[in-house]
Amino acid sequence: MTDSLVHPPHGKTRVAAISIAASASMAAAKFAVGIIIGSLALVSEALHSAVDVVATVITWMVVRVSDRPADDEHHYGHGKLESLSALGVIALLYVLAGGVLVESYSRLREAAPAPAISAVPFLVLLIDIAVNFWRARALHRAAHETHSQALAADALHFASDVLGSVAVIIGLVLAGLGFWWGDAAAAIAVAVMISVLGFRLARSTVETLLDRAPEGAAEKASAAIRSVAGVVDIERLRVRLVGAIHFVDVTVEVPRTYPIDRVDEIKRKAQAAVDAKLRGADVTFTTVPVALSNESVRERIMVIARNSGLAIHHVTVHDVSGQLIVAIDLEVDGNMSLMTAHDIAHQLEASIRDEFGADVEVDTHIEPLEPELPFGTDAAPDRVGQITAALQRLAAETEVYDVHHVRVRNTEAGEIVNFHCRAAPSMSVLKVHDNVDHIERGVRRAFPGVKRVISHAEPPHA
Repeated sequence: MTDSLVHPPHGKTRVAAISIAASASMAAAKFAVGIIIGSLALVSEALHSAVDVVATVITWMVVRVSDRPADDEHHYGHGKLESLSALGVIALLYVLAGGVLVESYSRLREAAPAPAISAVPFLVLLIDIAVNFWRARALHRAAHETHSQALAADALHFASDVLGSVAVIIGLVLAGLGFWWGDAAAAIAVAVMISVLGFRLARSTVETLLDRAPEGAAEKASAAIRSVAGVVDIERLRVRLVGAIHFVDVTVEVPRTYPIDRVDEIKRKAQAAVDAKLRGADVTFTTVPVALSNESVRERIMVIARNSGLAIHHVTVHDVSGQLIVAIDLEVDGNMSLMTAHDIAHQLEASIRDEFGADVEVDTHIEPLEPELPFGTDAAPDRVGQITAALQRLAAETEVYDVHHVRVRNTEAGEIVNFHCRAAPSMSVLKVHDNVDHIERGVRRAFPGVKRVISHAEPPHA
Protein backbone atom coordinates (compact mmCIF):
# COMPACT_ATOMS: atom_id res chain seq x y z
CA MET A 1 0.00 0.00 0.00
CA THR A 2 1.40 3.40 -0.89
CA ASP A 3 1.76 6.25 1.58
CA SER A 4 -1.04 8.11 -0.17
CA LEU A 5 -3.47 5.58 1.28
CA VAL A 6 -2.54 6.22 4.85
CA HIS A 7 -2.32 9.98 5.23
CA PRO A 8 -5.21 12.20 6.35
CA PRO A 9 -7.73 13.34 5.43
CA HIS A 10 -8.47 10.78 2.70
CA GLY A 11 -6.02 8.12 3.91
CA LYS A 12 -8.27 6.79 6.67
CA THR A 13 -11.38 6.45 4.51
CA ARG A 14 -9.51 4.79 1.65
CA VAL A 15 -7.76 2.27 3.91
CA ALA A 16 -11.05 1.42 5.60
CA ALA A 17 -12.87 1.07 2.27
CA ILE A 18 -10.22 -1.26 0.82
CA SER A 19 -10.63 -3.59 3.82
CA ILE A 20 -14.35 -4.19 3.30
CA ALA A 21 -14.15 -6.40 0.21
CA ALA A 22 -11.37 -8.55 1.65
CA SER A 23 -13.21 -8.97 4.97
CA ALA A 24 -16.45 -10.06 3.32
CA SER A 25 -14.87 -12.51 0.89
CA MET A 26 -12.70 -14.26 3.48
CA ALA A 27 -15.56 -14.44 6.00
CA ALA A 28 -17.81 -16.09 3.42
CA ALA A 29 -15.12 -18.60 2.40
CA LYS A 30 -14.34 -19.63 5.99
CA PHE A 31 -18.01 -19.92 6.91
CA ALA A 32 -18.82 -22.12 3.89
CA VAL A 33 -15.86 -24.44 4.47
CA GLY A 34 -16.54 -24.58 8.22
CA ILE A 35 -20.15 -25.65 7.66
CA ILE A 36 -19.12 -28.27 5.07
CA ILE A 37 -16.50 -29.94 7.26
CA GLY A 38 -18.36 -29.35 10.55
CA SER A 39 -15.63 -27.27 12.24
CA LEU A 40 -16.86 -25.04 15.08
CA ALA A 41 -13.49 -23.32 15.25
CA LEU A 42 -13.60 -22.41 11.56
CA VAL A 43 -17.22 -21.24 11.78
CA SER A 44 -16.33 -19.18 14.85
CA GLU A 45 -13.45 -17.61 13.01
CA ALA A 46 -15.76 -16.91 10.07
CA LEU A 47 -18.24 -15.19 12.36
CA HIS A 48 -15.38 -13.21 13.84
CA SER A 49 -14.47 -12.08 10.33
CA ALA A 50 -18.14 -11.24 9.71
CA VAL A 51 -18.05 -8.95 12.72
CA ASP A 52 -14.94 -7.41 11.18
CA VAL A 53 -16.92 -6.71 8.03
CA VAL A 54 -19.53 -4.86 10.06
CA ALA A 55 -16.76 -3.09 12.00
CA THR A 56 -15.00 -2.07 8.81
CA VAL A 57 -18.18 -0.64 7.31
CA ILE A 58 -18.80 1.30 10.51
CA THR A 59 -15.19 2.49 10.51
CA TRP A 60 -15.41 3.60 6.89
CA MET A 61 -18.50 5.68 7.65
CA VAL A 62 -17.18 7.05 10.93
CA VAL A 63 -13.84 8.31 9.67
CA ARG A 64 -15.61 10.26 6.94
CA VAL A 65 -17.42 12.18 9.67
CA SER A 66 -14.63 12.37 12.25
CA ASP A 67 -12.36 14.30 9.88
CA ARG A 68 -14.86 17.16 9.63
CA PRO A 69 -13.62 20.40 11.21
CA ALA A 70 -15.09 21.91 14.35
CA ASP A 71 -18.40 23.73 13.98
CA ASP A 72 -20.76 25.84 16.09
CA GLU A 73 -22.10 22.77 17.90
CA HIS A 74 -18.90 20.69 18.12
CA HIS A 75 -16.15 23.05 19.23
CA TYR A 76 -13.60 20.25 19.56
CA GLY A 77 -14.43 18.59 16.25
CA HIS A 78 -16.00 15.16 15.70
CA GLY A 79 -13.08 12.93 16.69
CA LYS A 80 -14.85 11.38 19.72
CA LEU A 81 -17.18 9.62 17.26
CA GLU A 82 -14.31 7.24 16.51
CA SER A 83 -14.09 6.27 20.18
CA LEU A 84 -17.83 5.62 20.34
CA SER A 85 -17.73 3.46 17.21
CA ALA A 86 -14.79 1.51 18.64
CA LEU A 87 -16.83 0.74 21.78
CA GLY A 88 -19.70 -0.51 19.61
CA VAL A 89 -17.44 -2.87 17.70
CA ILE A 90 -15.91 -4.14 20.94
CA ALA A 91 -19.40 -4.94 22.22
CA LEU A 92 -20.06 -7.01 19.08
CA LEU A 93 -16.83 -8.91 19.61
CA TYR A 94 -17.73 -9.79 23.19
CA VAL A 95 -21.16 -11.03 22.10
CA LEU A 96 -19.43 -13.25 19.54
CA ALA A 97 -16.85 -14.48 22.06
CA GLY A 98 -19.61 -15.39 24.51
CA GLY A 99 -21.53 -17.33 21.87
CA VAL A 100 -18.45 -19.27 20.82
CA LEU A 101 -17.62 -20.18 24.42
CA VAL A 102 -21.16 -21.47 25.03
CA GLU A 103 -21.14 -23.59 21.85
CA SER A 104 -17.63 -24.91 22.55
CA TYR A 105 -18.62 -25.98 26.05
CA SER A 106 -21.69 -27.74 24.61
CA ARG A 107 -19.58 -29.67 22.09
CA LEU A 108 -17.05 -30.67 24.70
CA ARG A 109 -19.77 -31.85 27.05
CA GLU A 110 -21.50 -33.86 24.30
CA ALA A 111 -18.22 -35.22 22.85
CA ALA A 112 -19.17 -33.99 19.36
CA PRO A 113 -17.41 -35.75 16.45
CA ALA A 114 -14.29 -34.19 14.96
CA PRO A 115 -14.66 -32.26 11.66
CA ALA A 116 -13.79 -33.85 8.32
CA ILE A 117 -10.20 -33.00 7.47
CA SER A 118 -9.00 -32.08 3.96
CA ALA A 119 -6.57 -29.70 2.28
CA VAL A 120 -9.29 -27.14 1.52
CA PRO A 121 -9.69 -25.58 5.01
CA PHE A 122 -5.91 -25.31 5.41
CA LEU A 123 -5.61 -23.54 2.05
CA VAL A 124 -8.42 -21.10 2.94
CA LEU A 125 -6.87 -20.38 6.34
CA LEU A 126 -3.39 -19.76 4.90
CA ILE A 127 -4.82 -17.30 2.37
CA ASP A 128 -6.80 -15.66 5.18
CA ILE A 129 -3.65 -15.31 7.30
CA ALA A 130 -1.77 -13.64 4.45
CA VAL A 131 -4.62 -11.22 3.67
CA ASN A 132 -5.26 -10.32 7.30
CA PHE A 133 -1.57 -9.85 8.04
CA TRP A 134 -1.29 -7.39 5.17
CA ARG A 135 -4.43 -5.51 6.20
CA ALA A 136 -3.46 -5.40 9.88
CA ARG A 137 -0.11 -3.82 9.06
CA ALA A 138 -1.66 -1.29 6.66
CA LEU A 139 -4.38 -0.31 9.11
CA HIS A 140 -1.98 -0.15 12.06
CA ARG A 141 0.28 2.18 10.11
CA ALA A 142 -2.66 4.36 9.10
CA ALA A 143 -4.00 4.41 12.69
CA HIS A 144 -0.60 5.41 14.04
CA GLU A 145 -0.11 8.21 11.53
CA THR A 146 -3.65 9.60 11.90
CA HIS A 147 -4.21 8.87 15.62
CA SER A 148 -7.46 7.11 14.64
CA GLN A 149 -8.97 4.84 17.27
CA ALA A 150 -11.47 3.49 14.75
CA LEU A 151 -8.67 2.32 12.47
CA ALA A 152 -6.75 0.99 15.50
CA ALA A 153 -9.80 -1.13 16.38
CA ASP A 154 -9.99 -2.39 12.80
CA ALA A 155 -6.28 -3.25 12.80
CA LEU A 156 -6.70 -5.13 16.07
CA HIS A 157 -9.53 -7.19 14.59
CA PHE A 158 -7.41 -8.28 11.67
CA ALA A 159 -4.46 -9.05 13.95
CA SER A 160 -6.75 -11.23 16.07
CA ASP A 161 -7.94 -12.90 12.83
CA VAL A 162 -4.36 -13.93 12.10
CA LEU A 163 -3.98 -15.42 15.58
CA GLY A 164 -7.43 -16.97 15.36
CA SER A 165 -6.64 -18.62 12.03
CA VAL A 166 -3.44 -20.05 13.48
CA ALA A 167 -5.44 -21.44 16.42
CA VAL A 168 -7.98 -23.02 14.03
CA ILE A 169 -5.16 -24.68 12.05
CA ILE A 170 -3.77 -26.14 15.27
CA GLY A 171 -7.24 -27.37 16.22
CA LEU A 172 -7.75 -29.02 12.81
CA VAL A 173 -4.35 -30.68 13.03
CA LEU A 174 -5.24 -32.06 16.48
CA ALA A 175 -8.57 -33.31 15.12
CA GLY A 176 -6.78 -34.98 12.21
CA LEU A 177 -4.47 -36.71 14.66
CA GLY A 178 -7.45 -38.21 16.47
CA PHE A 179 -8.00 -35.71 19.26
CA TRP A 180 -11.75 -35.13 18.91
CA TRP A 181 -11.69 -32.11 21.27
CA GLY A 182 -9.11 -30.21 19.22
CA ASP A 183 -11.66 -28.26 17.17
CA ALA A 184 -13.67 -27.14 20.23
CA ALA A 185 -10.47 -26.21 22.05
CA ALA A 186 -9.40 -24.09 19.07
CA ALA A 187 -12.78 -22.33 19.12
CA ILE A 188 -12.28 -21.55 22.81
CA ALA A 189 -8.81 -20.17 22.02
CA VAL A 190 -10.35 -17.90 19.37
CA ALA A 191 -12.93 -16.63 21.86
CA VAL A 192 -10.27 -15.99 24.51
CA MET A 193 -8.08 -14.07 22.07
CA ILE A 194 -11.02 -11.95 20.98
CA SER A 195 -11.80 -11.17 24.62
CA VAL A 196 -8.22 -10.28 25.58
CA LEU A 197 -7.60 -8.07 22.56
CA GLY A 198 -11.00 -6.44 22.96
CA PHE A 199 -10.25 -5.62 26.58
CA ARG A 200 -7.02 -3.87 25.63
CA LEU A 201 -8.75 -1.75 23.03
CA ALA A 202 -11.70 -1.04 25.33
CA ARG A 203 -9.40 0.24 28.06
CA SER A 204 -7.64 2.60 25.63
CA THR A 205 -10.94 3.83 24.18
CA VAL A 206 -12.54 4.47 27.56
CA GLU A 207 -9.45 6.37 28.70
CA THR A 208 -9.77 8.61 25.67
CA LEU A 209 -13.47 9.23 26.33
CA LEU A 210 -12.57 10.13 29.93
CA ASP A 211 -10.00 12.64 28.58
CA ARG A 212 -7.00 10.85 30.02
CA ALA A 213 -3.85 12.56 28.82
CA PRO A 214 -2.22 10.53 26.01
CA GLU A 215 0.95 8.87 27.21
CA GLY A 216 3.97 11.13 26.77
CA ALA A 217 1.95 13.98 25.17
CA ALA A 218 2.17 16.32 28.17
CA GLU A 219 5.93 15.79 28.44
CA LYS A 220 6.42 16.51 24.72
CA ALA A 221 4.24 19.64 24.85
CA SER A 222 6.00 20.88 27.98
CA ALA A 223 9.46 20.39 26.47
CA ALA A 224 8.39 22.15 23.27
CA ILE A 225 6.98 25.17 25.13
CA ARG A 226 9.97 25.46 27.48
CA SER A 227 12.28 25.59 24.46
CA VAL A 228 10.74 28.91 23.38
CA ALA A 229 12.80 31.91 24.40
CA GLY A 230 10.93 34.14 26.86
CA VAL A 231 9.04 31.38 28.64
CA VAL A 232 9.87 31.64 32.34
CA ASP A 233 7.90 28.62 33.56
CA ILE A 234 4.77 26.57 32.93
CA GLU A 235 2.13 27.12 35.60
CA ARG A 236 -0.35 24.54 34.28
CA LEU A 237 -0.58 22.21 31.30
CA ARG A 238 -3.44 19.91 30.28
CA VAL A 239 -3.66 17.66 27.22
CA ARG A 240 -6.50 15.61 25.81
CA LEU A 241 -6.90 13.76 22.54
CA VAL A 242 -10.01 14.19 20.39
CA GLY A 243 -9.74 12.05 17.28
CA ALA A 244 -6.35 12.85 15.78
CA ILE A 245 -6.00 16.29 17.40
CA HIS A 246 -4.22 17.02 20.67
CA PHE A 247 -5.92 19.86 22.55
CA VAL A 248 -3.34 21.56 24.78
CA ASP A 249 -4.41 24.04 27.46
CA VAL A 250 -1.38 25.74 28.97
CA THR A 251 -0.74 28.67 31.30
CA VAL A 252 2.75 30.09 30.87
CA GLU A 253 4.70 32.61 32.93
CA VAL A 254 6.41 35.39 30.96
CA PRO A 255 8.39 38.44 32.13
CA ARG A 256 6.04 41.27 33.03
CA THR A 257 8.37 43.74 31.31
CA TYR A 258 7.70 42.24 27.87
CA PRO A 259 5.53 44.29 25.48
CA ILE A 260 2.37 42.76 24.05
CA ASP A 261 3.87 42.05 20.62
CA ARG A 262 6.75 40.12 22.22
CA VAL A 263 4.26 38.02 24.23
CA ASP A 264 2.28 37.36 21.05
CA GLU A 265 5.47 36.18 19.34
CA ILE A 266 6.06 33.74 22.22
CA LYS A 267 2.54 32.37 21.69
CA ARG A 268 3.12 31.81 17.97
CA LYS A 269 6.45 30.09 18.52
CA ALA A 270 4.99 27.86 21.24
CA GLN A 271 2.13 26.83 18.93
CA ALA A 272 4.61 25.91 16.18
CA ALA A 273 6.84 24.00 18.62
CA VAL A 274 3.94 21.94 20.00
CA ASP A 275 2.66 21.27 16.46
CA ALA A 276 6.06 19.89 15.50
CA LYS A 277 6.09 17.54 18.51
CA LEU A 278 2.47 16.32 18.48
CA ARG A 279 1.67 16.63 14.76
CA GLY A 280 -1.53 18.60 14.79
CA ALA A 281 -2.22 20.37 18.08
CA ASP A 282 -4.76 23.00 19.06
CA VAL A 283 -3.06 25.11 21.74
CA THR A 284 -4.90 27.41 24.14
CA PHE A 285 -2.13 29.64 25.43
CA THR A 286 -2.62 31.85 28.51
CA THR A 287 0.20 34.07 29.75
CA VAL A 288 0.79 35.24 33.31
CA PRO A 289 3.22 38.17 33.77
CA VAL A 290 5.73 37.58 36.56
CA ALA A 291 8.48 39.66 38.11
CA LEU A 292 12.01 38.41 37.50
CA SER A 293 14.78 38.65 40.05
CA ASN A 294 17.02 40.53 37.58
CA GLU A 295 14.60 43.37 36.82
CA SER A 296 16.20 46.80 37.05
CA VAL A 297 14.65 49.62 39.07
CA ARG A 298 13.86 51.48 35.86
CA GLU A 299 12.08 48.44 34.41
CA ARG A 300 10.01 48.03 37.55
CA ILE A 301 8.97 51.68 37.42
CA MET A 302 7.98 51.35 33.75
CA VAL A 303 5.82 48.35 34.67
CA ILE A 304 4.09 50.36 37.42
CA ALA A 305 3.31 53.17 34.97
CA ARG A 306 2.13 50.80 32.24
CA ASN A 307 -0.16 48.97 34.65
CA SER A 308 -1.64 52.34 35.60
CA GLY A 309 -2.14 53.30 31.95
CA LEU A 310 0.28 56.24 32.21
CA ALA A 311 2.85 57.49 29.71
CA ILE A 312 6.23 58.26 31.25
CA HIS A 313 9.70 58.81 29.88
CA HIS A 314 13.12 60.08 30.90
CA VAL A 315 13.20 57.96 34.04
CA THR A 316 16.34 58.62 36.05
CA VAL A 317 17.35 56.64 39.11
CA HIS A 318 20.10 57.46 41.59
CA ASP A 319 21.41 56.05 44.84
CA VAL A 320 22.30 58.94 47.14
CA SER A 321 23.84 57.79 50.42
CA GLY A 322 21.73 54.63 50.36
CA GLN A 323 18.49 56.42 49.46
CA LEU A 324 16.73 55.73 46.18
CA ILE A 325 16.05 58.93 44.20
CA VAL A 326 13.67 58.71 41.24
CA ALA A 327 12.79 61.40 38.69
CA ILE A 328 10.09 60.90 36.05
CA ASP A 329 8.57 62.86 33.20
CA LEU A 330 4.81 62.19 33.23
CA GLU A 331 2.75 62.99 30.11
CA VAL A 332 -0.90 63.95 30.56
CA ASP A 333 -3.59 65.58 28.44
CA GLY A 334 -2.60 69.20 27.93
CA ASN A 335 -6.16 70.36 28.62
CA MET A 336 -6.26 68.59 31.97
CA SER A 337 -6.45 70.77 35.08
CA LEU A 338 -3.39 71.00 37.31
CA MET A 339 -5.35 69.54 40.22
CA THR A 340 -6.29 66.42 38.27
CA ALA A 341 -2.78 66.01 36.85
CA HIS A 342 -1.27 66.44 40.32
CA ASP A 343 -3.57 63.72 41.71
CA ILE A 344 -2.42 61.34 38.96
CA ALA A 345 1.23 62.10 39.67
CA HIS A 346 0.65 61.66 43.41
CA GLN A 347 -0.93 58.25 42.85
CA LEU A 348 1.99 57.19 40.62
CA GLU A 349 4.46 58.27 43.28
CA ALA A 350 2.52 56.32 45.92
CA SER A 351 2.61 53.19 43.76
CA ILE A 352 6.39 53.54 43.37
CA ARG A 353 6.82 53.87 47.14
CA ASP A 354 4.65 50.80 47.66
CA GLU A 355 7.05 48.91 45.40
CA PHE A 356 10.38 50.21 46.76
CA GLY A 357 9.64 51.50 50.26
CA ALA A 358 8.29 54.63 51.93
CA ASP A 359 11.70 56.37 52.06
CA VAL A 360 12.01 56.56 48.26
CA GLU A 361 12.23 60.14 46.99
CA VAL A 362 10.12 60.59 43.85
CA ASP A 363 9.93 63.76 41.77
CA THR A 364 7.48 63.88 38.89
CA HIS A 365 7.68 66.43 36.11
CA ILE A 366 4.25 66.89 34.53
CA GLU A 367 4.16 67.84 30.86
CA PRO A 368 1.48 67.88 28.15
CA LEU A 369 1.09 64.77 26.05
CA GLU A 370 2.14 65.50 22.51
CA PRO A 371 -0.40 64.73 19.77
CA GLU A 372 0.24 61.47 17.94
CA LEU A 373 0.58 63.14 14.53
CA PRO A 374 1.42 66.85 15.07
CA PHE A 375 1.21 69.05 12.01
CA GLY A 376 4.54 70.32 10.69
CA THR A 377 6.25 71.89 7.68
CA ASP A 378 9.84 72.02 6.47
CA ALA A 379 11.69 75.16 7.55
CA ALA A 380 12.98 77.69 5.04
CA PRO A 381 16.41 76.91 3.48
CA ASP A 382 18.10 79.89 5.11
CA ARG A 383 16.85 78.76 8.53
CA VAL A 384 18.19 75.27 7.87
CA GLY A 385 21.52 76.81 6.86
CA GLN A 386 21.76 78.84 10.07
CA ILE A 387 21.08 75.83 12.27
CA THR A 388 23.42 73.61 10.22
CA ALA A 389 26.24 76.11 10.71
CA ALA A 390 25.58 76.17 14.45
CA LEU A 391 25.61 72.36 14.61
CA GLN A 392 28.95 72.20 12.79
CA ARG A 393 30.44 74.87 15.05
CA LEU A 394 29.30 73.09 18.20
CA ALA A 395 30.48 69.69 16.88
CA ALA A 396 33.97 71.15 16.44
CA GLU A 397 34.04 71.64 20.23
CA THR A 398 33.47 67.88 20.75
CA GLU A 399 34.91 64.57 19.58
CA VAL A 400 32.11 63.93 17.03
CA TYR A 401 32.36 65.21 13.48
CA ASP A 402 30.79 65.27 10.02
CA VAL A 403 27.40 66.76 10.83
CA HIS A 404 25.11 65.88 7.92
CA HIS A 405 21.53 65.14 6.90
CA VAL A 406 20.17 68.11 8.85
CA ARG A 407 16.38 68.56 8.82
CA VAL A 408 14.44 71.39 10.45
CA ARG A 409 10.64 71.27 10.75
CA ASN A 410 8.20 73.82 12.08
CA THR A 411 5.48 72.44 14.34
CA GLU A 412 2.80 73.98 16.55
CA ALA A 413 4.98 73.26 19.57
CA GLY A 414 8.16 74.71 18.06
CA GLU A 415 11.01 73.73 15.76
CA ILE A 416 12.24 70.12 15.63
CA VAL A 417 15.85 69.59 14.54
CA ASN A 418 17.20 66.23 13.34
CA PHE A 419 20.82 65.64 12.36
CA HIS A 420 23.33 62.84 11.84
CA CYS A 421 26.98 62.88 12.90
CA ARG A 422 29.90 60.47 13.10
CA ALA A 423 32.15 59.28 15.91
CA ALA A 424 35.03 56.84 16.37
CA PRO A 425 33.82 53.20 16.34
CA SER A 426 35.56 52.48 19.64
CA MET A 427 33.94 55.42 21.47
CA SER A 428 31.56 54.31 24.23
CA VAL A 429 27.87 55.08 23.98
CA LEU A 430 28.11 57.11 27.19
CA LYS A 431 30.83 59.34 25.76
CA VAL A 432 29.00 59.74 22.45
CA HIS A 433 25.89 60.79 24.35
CA ASP A 434 27.82 63.39 26.35
CA ASN A 435 29.18 64.87 23.11
CA VAL A 436 25.89 65.11 21.24
CA ASP A 437 24.18 66.37 24.41
CA HIS A 438 26.61 69.30 24.38
CA ILE A 439 25.58 70.04 20.79
CA GLU A 440 21.87 69.80 21.55
CA ARG A 441 22.10 72.17 24.52
CA GLY A 442 24.06 74.68 22.45
CA VAL A 443 21.47 74.65 19.66
CA ARG A 444 18.60 75.30 22.08
CA ARG A 445 20.53 78.20 23.67
CA ALA A 446 21.29 79.73 20.28
CA PHE A 447 17.79 79.22 18.90
CA PRO A 448 15.13 79.54 21.63
CA GLY A 449 12.42 78.54 19.15
CA VAL A 450 13.86 75.02 18.87
CA LYS A 451 11.75 72.66 20.97
CA ARG A 452 13.71 69.47 20.45
CA VAL A 453 17.01 68.32 18.94
CA ILE A 454 17.29 64.71 17.85
CA SER A 455 20.72 63.36 16.99
CA HIS A 456 21.82 60.13 15.35
CA ALA A 457 25.48 59.20 15.86
CA GLU A 458 27.03 56.55 13.62
CA PRO A 459 30.49 55.10 12.95
CA PRO A 460 32.40 56.10 9.80
CA HIS A 461 31.07 54.68 6.51
CA ALA A 462 27.86 53.46 8.16
